[in-house]
Amino acid sequence: MRSRRRSQEAGEVDDREVAAFLAAMAFVEIRFLAGKVRREEEEASPAAVLDRIRSLADLCHNMPGIARPSTGPASRTNPRTSSRERAMTERPMSWTWNTASPEGRTWILEQLDQAGFRWTPPPPLPTPRKGPPRLGLRQRFGVLQRWPVRTPAGRPPLPRQARVLKALDADAMCAIHDEAATLRLGLGAGGPWLRAHLDPESAHYLVPDPADYYWPDPDGKIRWWQCRTLLRMADGEQVSSSVAVLPETFTALPSTLPRTRQRRLVHLARATERDTYLWDRDHTAECSPQRCGYTPDSKSSETHSE
Repeated sequence: MRSRRRSQEAGEVDDREVAAFLAAMAFVEIRFLAGKVRREEEEASPAAVLDRIRSLADLCHNMPGIARPSTGPASRTNPRTSSRERAMTERPMSWTWNTASPEGRTWILEQLDQAGFRWTPPPPLPTPRKGPPRLGLRQRFGVLQRWPVRTPAGRPPLPRQARVLKALDADAMCAIHDEAATLRLGLGAGGPWLRAHLDPESAHYLVPDPADYYWPDPDGKIRWWQCRTLLRMADGEQVSSSVAVLPETFTALPSTLPRTRQRRLVHLARATERDTYLWDRDHTAECSPQRCGYTPDSKSSETHSE
């Protein structure tokens, strides 16, 4: 929060203002592009227009959530244990900026420059640690205490049935992601990529753990729960990710783990710094139909949404 105050004092716009502005500009450009192919006087390639629309949607799909007002004390009452998540709490545009393509970064800077906005891009995200995270004393002690997911200030608490971690097999975890894709919930579509790369013999874990800007609200604007996942990949590495899950879908899943183990796994998932995006980035060079049963070129860009 200190960096945000420094930016405001220096006459810069902060990340939330940037996200709101860029989301609006993306919608304006998408609307123009969609109309462009309908005008007979324009010789626009439908395929090129669709590629441009898709790239804008991929770049900006998280920005409405980033632009939601911060709840301030929430980051202190509901702390994230990953250094990457702490960095993204401090600079909400960190993920978008650091995962954007060179073309995406150019588009962001051009839009802000044309509007006369001053903005300093976020620094690189901390290098994620590979391998099982070490839980600090606070996390180990917390295993014996209350549920790790805390309610942000000024928000209604999650219902009791959301304060549970569920263990799923690979098929069930893929079904959760397939539902998110089918319903276009916008967070966590996995498709064939996920099915090909999950360890089919291991348990995978799912728990509602919404970011402040995805916290469900009483008037139903966000009707799903942002759930954190802890996944065992085909090479044995455990990584984290997020997926949108309908409350009724999550509630219907069986709960089989002791409460203490659930709390420990929530802390473990939160402390896991490698996610599916980073795992796939390192795996792509060796991915092939022969090795993984998957053709990389067919990968959906929504697989690793944050």
